[in-house]
Amino acid sequence: MRLRDMVKISSIPVLVASLCCLSPIILVLLGVSTVGFAASLADTFYGEYRWYFRGAGMFTLVVALIMYFRKKDICTLDQVRRRRNEIINIAALTFIIGVLGYFFFLYVVVHFIGVGLMIWE
Repeated sequence: MRLRDMVKISSIPVLVASLCCLSPIILVLLGVSTVGFAASLADTFYGEYRWYFRGAGMFTLVVALIMYFRKKDICTLDQVRRRRNEIINIAALTFIIGVLGYFFFLYVVVHFIGVGLMIWE
């Protein structure tokens, strides 16, 4: 498996986990929300519900890995036993890439977009 494939697998889960702070930005950019409401919504989502978003991102990552392994014809427990080292390595590396991508995307990219839109300081 190439690094590009691992980044593809973990990109949607990173977006799902980052929706706590990304959704207020999207609402402001679409013109549906005011900056004040978006700031309040971001505080609520990140303060009270951030672990729900992170859990949803983790669930999405697990589903993406299952879909990837199904596409690679690893469908039975016997196939899983035979290729367990490969599965463990791919899952661990994808998890690490997902966590690093989450931290970079949420705490760098989304933060600077939010500061640029004056949603938070």
